[in-house]
Amino acid sequence: MSQQETINWSHKSLEDLKSFWNAHIEPDLARDGLDLDTRPTYEEITEVGYSGIARTLREHHDLTLSQFLAMVGYPNPDSDVDDSYNWKIDAETTIRELELYLTTYLDRSGHSDSTIASKRSRLARYVRTYADLYDSAPIVERVREDEVPRRDEKQRVRAVYDTFDAELSSPESKMKHTTDVRVFYKWLEIDRDAPYNPALGAPHEDSWAKETPDDDDRDPPAIDAEHVQAMVDICESVEERLLIIATCAWGLRRGEVAALSIDQFEPTNDQEYFDLDAEDPRIVFGDERKNGPGRVSVQYGLETLADRWEELAERDQWNGYLFPSVSAASGHRTPNTMTERFKRLADRAGVSMREETPTPQYGRRFWYRTYDDAVKRLANRAEAFAEDQGSDDPHVVVTNYFGEEEARKRRREFMGNQLAAAFGDE
Repeated sequence: MSQQETINWSHKSLEDLKSFWNAHIEPDLARDGLDLDTRPTYEEITEVGYSGIARTLREHHDLTLSQFLAMVGYPNPDSDVDDSYNWKIDAETTIRELELYLTTYLDRSGHSDSTIASKRSRLARYVRTYADLYDSAPIVERVREDEVPRRDEKQRVRAVYDTFDAELSSPESKMKHTTDVRVFYKWLEIDRDAPYNPALGAPHEDSWAKETPDDDDRDPPAIDAEHVQAMVDICESVEERLLIIATCAWGLRRGEVAALSIDQFEPTNDQEYFDLDAEDPRIVFGDERKNGPGRVSVQYGLETLADRWEELAERDQWNGYLFPSVSAASGHRTPNTMTERFKRLADRAGVSMREETPTPQYGRRFWYRTYDDAVKRLANRAEAFAEDQGSDDPHVVVTNYFGEEEARKRRREFMGNQLAAAFGDE
C-alpha cells in the first residue's frame, strides 16, 4: 500500500493539513531534491506520494491547492487563482469552471492523468482562440446570462471552429477539439445549471467526421528517427537519455521503465558492472509483465546504462532501481512520472504528433516499427536465395539459409545500426 493510500485525508481539518504539510510533505519534497525556495507544483507533490491533498482541499475545505500553498508560505504572486496551469486568459470564472471540470468531474469519471492533460490542452486552445477573437473568454457567463442571445453565442463558438479548421492540420485533431468543447458545455448544462449548449449543432463536426478515418484504418502514432534524435539532443542528464533509450531503443512500457532495476539485465560478468561486451544482452521480466515472463533483447544503449549505474552506485543505500525514489513506497518512480518526463522532453525538443505531445507509447511504437523494418531489410537481402530455392516467403529462407542463431544475430545488427542512426551515433 502506498503512503498516500494510508493517509485518511478526509478526517484532517485545515489546521491538521497545515501541520501535516510542515511535518511530512515539505521534508519529503526536500529529500526529493526540491528547492524549498521555489513554489512546488502539483506534479512534484504527487511524485512524493501526496496527491490526495488536492482533492481533500477541494472537496472538504473549498480551497485550491494554490490557495493552500499560499497559507503555508508559497504565495501566488499573480492572483488567488490556481496557477498550476496557465490558461493565458483573463476570465476567472471560466478558469474556475474548467479546473473543476478537469480535476473533479473527469477524475471521478476514471480518466487517466494523461487523458485529462490532453483535454486540458485542447480546451485551452479553445478559450485562447475565443479570447483572441472576442478580446476575452467569459464563456461561462455568456451561456448563463439571459441578455446574451443564444444564436450570438452559437456563432461565436462556430467562429472558433472556423479558426480550428484553418489552423489544425488533421480532421482527427479538429474532431477531438470540438468534441471536448461540446462535452465541456454539456457538463456546464447538466452539472452547473447552464441553460443550453452553444456547441451543439455546429456543422463543422459532421464535415470533419466524414474526413476522419475509422480507428481500424488509422496507423497508431509513433515518433520517427528525427524525433528521437531531437529529444536526445536536448537531454541534460544521463537519466533523461536513459528514459529515451528505455522507451525508444528497448521498447519498454512506461511502467516497466519506472520499475527497471539493474538486476534485470543479463548476462553480467564477475565485476560490479554489466558486461558491455556481451553478445546477446537482455532485460529479464518475471510474472508481473503484461505478456508474462520474458526477455527483451538490448541492441543499443549499454554505455548509457553503465553511466547511469556508475552515477547511482555512488549514492548511499541505492536500491538498484534505475529511476529510484526515496519517498515512494515502491522505491521507484511512478509510470505517470515517466509519462510526464517523456512529454517534457518532447516539448523541449519541439516534437509533436497529430497536434499532441508524444507519450512513451509513441516511443515504444517507434521501437516496433524499427524492428519490423530491420526484419524486412534482412528478408529483402534473402530474396535472391528465396528465388533460387523456389520459395515465395523470404522470411522462411532467412531462418533456413542463415539458421536461427545467425538470423537473430543479423537482425540485431540491422536493428542496432538503425537505432544508432536514430540516436545520432552513426
